[in-house]
Amino acid sequence: MYSLAKPFLFQCDAERAHELSLAALAKTQHTPLAALYRRPLISNPVELMGLTFANPVGLAAGLDKDGDCIDAFAALGFGFIEIGTVTPRAQEGNEKPRLFRIKEADAIINRMGFNNKGIDNLVENVKQSRYKGILGINIGKNKDTPLEQGKDDYLICMEKAYAHASYITVNISSPNTPGLRSLQYGEALDDLLAGLKEKQQQLAKQYHKQVPLLVKIAPDLSMAELEQVADSLVRFNIDGVIATNTTLDRDLVFDLPHAYEAGGLSGRPVQHKSTQVIQALSGYLNGQLPIIGVGGIDSLTAGREKMAAGASLVQVYSGFIYQGPALVQTLARHL
Repeated sequence: MYSLAKPFLFQCDAERAHELSLAALAKTQHTPLAALYRRPLISNPVELMGLTFANPVGLAAGLDKDGDCIDAFAALGFGFIEIGTVTPRAQEGNEKPRLFRIKEADAIINRMGFNNKGIDNLVENVKQSRYKGILGINIGKNKDTPLEQGKDDYLICMEKAYAHASYITVNISSPNTPGLRSLQYGEALDDLLAGLKEKQQQLAKQYHKQVPLLVKIAPDLSMAELEQVADSLVRFNIDGVIATNTTLDRDLVFDLPHAYEAGGLSGRPVQHKSTQVIQALSGYLNGQLPIIGVGGIDSLTAGREKMAAGASLVQVYSGFIYQGPALVQTLARHL
């Protein structure tokens, strides 16, 4: 079915194709039409962070920002699903156009800017879903929230998401919210992690359950910066790390259409860079917390490279767009 739909979707503007696909999934996920795309859930369980993942292949954040299609993505055989990034208040995101395909490189550039309908809407969608698997909720800050008050936005989202999430991801690595990546460094990172960890402990007592807290990092950190991040994650007893977000590096696409559009580059060109970060991070962490690998996974070989570098689970996004649902089945069966 995807092989029939892909040529039509790829003739559309990238964001329009995204909207059409999500609308179709949202409308059909609770109807008999879901049988058209339903795939078997391959059982290849992974125990991690006190959770049991049905298989090691997850949907990366960003595709279903508001959690409109949770049950549809579950039907495609993902071992876990991450929704968001969501902010305390709804926001439009950056001006369009803001999503571009680089077909020659199986890549995507986006500068969406955390467009979403807000945490309250997302929580309501989670309540309405029938999904019983592992659900991650990815949280961020509103664009108009001053950076020095950014921690408050994360705490608001965390408090509202906690009861409904299997784990919570703190997104401090999107290149599309001004200044956000500065939260990955030094005192700003330590202050954020201290506040989040304190809130996690309060909420664990309130809800009588421990929801793991993960941090998603950029692929553009230097080795020295990566070592500092690893040190902070361990010191504050963060439960896991997702590596990596999109890159600002254009070295592998410099001569291709759309290459110099502002935003984060994902897909095959970030594959090696992301794997290098995972490998270095794995060395710095020395097994003290797990890594979820994401970035350019478009084949079984790419998935195995992430695992060999030190990832315990993987997530897909751009590879899923280019390769279709069959990629999920292949990875789930063989990783």
